Amino acid sequence: MTADLILVLDAGTTSTRALAFDRSGTVRASAARPITQHYPVSGWVEHDAEEIWRLSHDCLDEVAAAVGVGRIACLGLTNQRETVVFWDRATGEPLMPAIVWQDRRGAALCERWRGEGLEAAVQATTGLVLDPYFSASKIAWALAHCPAVAAAATAGSLMLGTVDSWLLFKLTGGAVHATDATNASRTLLMDRATCRWDAGLVARFGVPAAALPAITDCAGALGVAKIAGRSLEITGCAGDQHAAAIGQACLSPGMVKATYGTGTFVLAHAGAEPPVSAHRLLGTLAWRLGGVPAYALEGSVFTAGAAVQWLRDGVGLIGTAAETEALARSVRDSGGVTIVPAFTGLGAPHWRADVRGLITGVTAATTRAHLARATLEAVAQQTADLMGALAADGVAATRLRVDGGMVANDWLCQHLADVLAIPVERPRVIETTALGCAMLAGVGAGLFADLAEASTMHVVDRVFTPAMPAAERATGRLRWAHAVRQALTP
Repeated sequence: MTADLILVLDAGTTSTRALAFDRSGTVRASAARPITQHYPVSGWVEHDAEEIWRLSHDCLDEVAAAVGVGRIACLGLTNQRETVVFWDRATGEPLMPAIVWQDRRGAALCERWRGEGLEAAVQATTGLVLDPYFSASKIAWALAHCPAVAAAATAGSLMLGTVDSWLLFKLTGGAVHATDATNASRTLLMDRATCRWDAGLVARFGVPAAALPAITDCAGALGVAKIAGRSLEITGCAGDQHAAAIGQACLSPGMVKATYGTGTFVLAHAGAEPPVSAHRLLGTLAWRLGGVPAYALEGSVFTAGAAVQWLRDGVGLIGTAAETEALARSVRDSGGVTIVPAFTGLGAPHWRADVRGLITGVTAATTRAHLARATLEAVAQQTADLMGALAADGVAATRLRVDGGMVANDWLCQHLADVLAIPVERPRVIETTALGCAMLAGVGAGLFADLAEASTMHVVDRVFTPAMPAAERATGRLRWAHAVRQALTP
């Protein structure tokens, strides 16, 4: 039996899934499980790391059984970024709930560090801003407030890392404690120029250096996992947004993708040198292969699909996310309603952890269709804010490649094209995070010579072209800007 399939584990925020790809980019089998979201205090978001591991392993076994484990050539791993897991070196057991990327409990620490004048140095070294989104404040908070974590640090038995580190550790039976360079670049602890932990930042934030994982390339021999009774080489690893950019074949400077999942993440390939943003974007890694990094500018919005989930689960206006398309089409406009879905603060380019959501323009004539449309419109408007910041930083995109679960919605894709005034490309496989991870794993296993060869797995399904009159576009942007100013005002 020929081993010609690439198995991918995509450990996301709301679900974990496994997929088997062939070399054409076709999904041959998949399995998914929802991840329980825990909100113990306002602004806090937690996951059970053991649940992530257990459900991820179940998905891998299910897909391996479906395609035949003998057909699998290698395994790739991609994951929600910035989320931190703390576990014990000896037992391999978590010491506390994982602190999720959306969690804002580190806001006071970031504000203190900013007041101490640290942000300029942090941004120069890491390309990031001081925000609780990133891992450092989560780690500092846990060391100060969780006795089990503090005790393990004192005893020298603490291990910590982002979700990729946790899963690499579990997949390899505790043999590997590592993180790839893209995930490391999201911690506020890595020097993006050298792709090494910065000793000064590690010490300044009080992180035990011995607890940190080793930093690796995104492709190569990363460890050996036991799946369905067979040993499989792990040959690819990247944070979800970096993997999505690869899956969208954004391999040249100036190419831009946007992923619409729980949040919205716009990544623009920025070349071989660390970029500097003058407009509060992030200068992050795109990937590192053969020890050579490529860089990206990124804008992160914390709430996109999560706002649709709120319509469904929070206020009960819809039964399924798919209903929003028909509702948006059923009304001519949002009826004057604007929603700023800052449920866990505003991300780029504002970086305000203290801001919360806002709904304006509600009247007695407002219906659930208007609210559904306004929610989708907010996703497009937030994207336009990020694209404007990119353009101001010198990356004026001529088209946008989109992916993620939300872009199955044709109305949203067309509205994105209308608001951005550029064509929007949707790929055949909209779960391009997993596809990009498969491309990396394929390169790491020698199935492809490089990412350029692997990019044949990316196929465009449909292009949406702008059709909105310029005056209508401008009016919508002004109304959105006014609502954001209201949200930002104490």
